[in-house]
Amino acid sequence: MNPEPVLSPAERLRRQVAFIAEVDKLKEIFRQTIVTQSRRAENSAEHSWHFALMIMVLAEHSNHQPLDVLRVLKMVLIHDLVEIDAGDTFAYDTKNMADQHAREAVAATRIFGLLPPDQSAEFRALWDEFEARATPEARFAAACDRFHPMLLNCLTDGHAWQKHGITHDRVHARNAHVAEGSTAIWEYAVRMIDEAVAKGHLAPGPK
Repeated sequence: MNPEPVLSPAERLRRQVAFIAEVDKLKEIFRQTIVTQSRRAENSAEHSWHFALMIMVLAEHSNHQPLDVLRVLKMVLIHDLVEIDAGDTFAYDTKNMADQHAREAVAATRIFGLLPPDQSAEFRALWDEFEARATPEARFAAACDRFHPMLLNCLTDGHAWQKHGITHDRVHARNAHVAEGSTAIWEYAVRMIDEAVAKGHLAPGPK
């Protein structure tokens, strides 16, 4: 294989700025969850920010210590950039989830490919690590990624759950792997969604 050409500083900067400009589009990707005050749809950039802050605050609850928090934060901040091309796939949309990874992998190739080769490779490796959930950092990232929409639903009277007819059993099954990253956060989440059922914000599902 031929080595990657060495980019001039000016060309590196051009590519980096092009990437930064492109990812501004994440602010236009809207999710099914809503924000707690105005009750408007949350966008994916807001999710990424809140998710990253959650990592910083909750890192002590990871099953694995010590945790490389900086690595987790890098994964968190780039993970949803693929939604610029692939869109946000609702967690309970089984039809669109079937090819979600394939669509997002194509998006990752294009979007990270805007960067200089070394950064492109680094970002793609981090994205793949998150997807595989094979490292402690990726498992904790995935745990918080799943916890975040559950928390927002509980704080907004089960908005997205009720809108789509989601039941407690589906929420539990979809999110059980939170425990792989943090048993403490999963135990908290179980109590939280049970309370949502008690309040009438989440349907209990079949007996």
